[in-house]
Amino acid sequence: MNHQISSYSNARFFALRLYPGQELLSTLKTFIVEQNLQAAFIAGCVGSLTDVALRFAGESDTTLFSGKFEVVSLIGTLEQQGEHLHLSVSDRMGKVTGGHVMPGCTVRTTLELVLGELEQLRFSRQPCSYSGYEELVINNR
Repeated sequence: MNHQISSYSNARFFALRLYPGQELLSTLKTFIVEQNLQAAFIAGCVGSLTDVALRFAGESDTTLFSGKFEVVSLIGTLEQQGEHLHLSVSDRMGKVTGGHVMPGCTVRTTLELVLGELEQLRFSRQPCSYSGYEELVINNR
């Protein structure tokens, strides 16, 4: 199987805080466009959510949860035309669930994010014959 190797790139970082009631995915998309980020990634995240919207592996439907959830991890890549983000959250009993981030994740108390951007690269999404999905393509700027 082939894999894609990119050249070296410097990175710059952004810190932002989301407030109660803000929706995660739309807020990140707006930030990516406003900052003209072309090869962004989640470097770190901590906070809590009241609503969680995930798509589980191999499924097409979104599963919704409401309550009090701590963000255990948020990882992935973003660019102006798309993103691929995975989220893990724990409930009041510490049970962890995770999956692909879908629209509808709402901040409970705070969401503190550090985003990075690879300055010499550009991300895009194109159909992949291996997976059947639109997948990450990495190009030099």
